[in-house]
Amino acid sequence: MVNVLGYDIGGANTKAAFIRTQKGRLHDVQVALEYFPVWRDPEKLASVLLTLKKRLGVNSLDGLGVTMTAELSDAYTTKREGVHHILACVKKAFPDVPIYVLNTDGKLEPFSVAEEEPLGVAAANWAATGWLVAQQVKDCVVVDVGSTTASIIPIVSGHVVAKGKTDLDKLICGELVYTGSLRTNVASIVHSVPVKDGVAGVSSELFALSGDVHLVLGNITAKEYTCETADGRGKSLPEALARLARVVCADTEMLTQQEIINMAKYIYDKQVLQVAEGLNKVYSYTKKLTSNEVSVVVTGLGKDFIAKKAAENIGVKAIVDLETLMQTDAVVATPAFGVALMTAIKLEGEIVKWTWQ
Repeated sequence: MVNVLGYDIGGANTKAAFIRTQKGRLHDVQVALEYFPVWRDPEKLASVLLTLKKRLGVNSLDGLGVTMTAELSDAYTTKREGVHHILACVKKAFPDVPIYVLNTDGKLEPFSVAEEEPLGVAAANWAATGWLVAQQVKDCVVVDVGSTTASIIPIVSGHVVAKGKTDLDKLICGELVYTGSLRTNVASIVHSVPVKDGVAGVSSELFALSGDVHLVLGNITAKEYTCETADGRGKSLPEALARLARVVCADTEMLTQQEIINMAKYIYDKQVLQVAEGLNKVYSYTKKLTSNEVSVVVTGLGKDFIAKKAAENIGVKAIVDLETLMQTDAVVATPAFGVALMTAIKLEGEIVKWTWQ
């Protein structure tokens, strides 16, 4: 039996997946998430990693798989500095466990190599998701919508064929859309909204987040609204409505609940369109690389209400929910789950076909 812990260390959320495997068979999967804005106190990262380990009830470990995006945080002056600090925290938390780090080519590197080539492992978590899906769906485009971003990953003949490796390259080619289910400033989704028989420009202040939009519309629950709110207040419907009203410099005495809900619907449609525009670019060039049908595989917190809607927006009929393939709740921590599986395979040896329980 091989016990492996996989981490996806993000700037705002750190996710962990613990798995047990034996001879290519998956026997146990557990996932956990911790909201941890790394810019607040980067030195606490090691303790956050250990907190997640404890929450998952992990005792012995044969290996650790790591991927990250937290190096982009402005807690660090450069990505190189960020990667080095994150790796140091991982090593501090797990000094006696073999550690493997995912690079942007979708390969696991020994810890020492990652230290020597930090930019090669920066923002590589999409490669774990792509690898994971490619084991099951040979020709597709993956849309992984998390709390902060949407990753769009093309797969052809069971291989990831992404054009971009860095965040910058991915933003250019449409494989990364900086909009998400919870943490996106509403002012970055829309510049104006229809309200009271007119169209109002929006304030560029951080008055409301996408989480408020999706809470008001019932796309998420208060429990799923895991990040803090823009005003530091609670996650009830009245509080979310109040934050959205401020986006047009109003309040709940000036706007009715229905008027604010109508604003939320408009913002929601525009956010789906943001993802659809990126998906359309990636889907179009992916179709040119194969004669087979190209499906869209959706995963992440926003898989149903953003990723699926974006796919429908561009006319895709074959839409696959990754949860139906994985038969586990690990879709909310797909990169952590993927890097854990990759590490288990590395420790067990060459495995031709992974058997899902």
